[in-house]
Amino acid sequence: MQQRQLGRSGLKISALTLGTMTFGGGGKFANVGTTDLEGARRQIDMCRDAGVTLIDTADVYSDGASEEIVGEALKGRRDDWLVATKVRFSMGEGPNDAGLSRHHIIRGCEASLRRLRTDHIDLYQVHQWDGTTPPEETLGALQTLVETGKVRYVGVSNFAGWQVMKTLGTAEREHLPKFVSQQIYYSLQERSAEYELIPLGIDQGLGTLVWSPLAGGLLSGKYRRGQDAPEGSRHVTEWSEPPVYDEDKLYDTVDVLVEVADAHGVSAAQVALAWLLTRPTVASVIVGARTDEQLADNLKAVELELSADELARLERVSRPNLVYPYWHQMMSASERLSPADLSLIGPYLND
Repeated sequence: MQQRQLGRSGLKISALTLGTMTFGGGGKFANVGTTDLEGARRQIDMCRDAGVTLIDTADVYSDGASEEIVGEALKGRRDDWLVATKVRFSMGEGPNDAGLSRHHIIRGCEASLRRLRTDHIDLYQVHQWDGTTPPEETLGALQTLVETGKVRYVGVSNFAGWQVMKTLGTAEREHLPKFVSQQIYYSLQERSAEYELIPLGIDQGLGTLVWSPLAGGLLSGKYRRGQDAPEGSRHVTEWSEPPVYDEDKLYDTVDVLVEVADAHGVSAAQVALAWLLTRPTVASVIVGARTDEQLADNLKAVELELSADELARLERVSRPNLVYPYWHQMMSASERLSPADLSLIGPYLND
């Protein structure tokens, strides 16, 4: 398993990360998976054998049950793993039980440490934007956690580009901790991250961790044009992530995925994951699975090498439209574009 540098930090993480949203299966998260402690231990062992070094969880997953399972499963071998978790979403009924206030971040971190049965979190990520809390307060709380040894690195998840830049600018101005990573939704089904977040990552040196790389199973090859969703699919439940705005484009993409997969004798899921591993700034792709069989298949994606022609076919069929101001920059500023600019605009110039 390749170990990749996380942004401009000195930390190296495995190209694939074990995602644990399926652990616990409490509340709405039962739509994603219901992995118990025994199953979690088995999946962690599978990932260890494949060379995975990072486990990603969050306090909100099954109301803390996911963290508790991770903590119990890692008993006696915590030092063999990097552990990432997140804070932001509601963990109670009180007015201060959500958000990125100093109160909620420090309280949330201490609760996560107890559930994870550890004295530190390797990568602590703010899970979503909080427009009511000044970034100085959020970053100041993270600084306290870093200085006390409870957190090693800090990252961000699900921010818009301007929100990340506002926070990074505040961190630089106030000499507060800067994010080393961003965890985002990114897949062949939906490449909107390429408008702002991927160029931002290139420009600012943020490593990218990708959640839901198979679009909740839509890119597994089991969803085909004109066919009913597979039995047990999360997309026939109340779980609506990720939304699909263009079914024809989705199924066109799946058709190419399946063709490429058949040519290699592998699953469409492996092709979708292998494509992501070639994208700019992507340090690690988070894989989680309802079953051991799905996980075993996903882990093989690191062994798959796609040709330049196959990568181009996948890029072309899933390519996002150039929205303003990018189409204008393509037509009038193409002679003075940076590598960050070209990560989005380049394919249009090359066609």
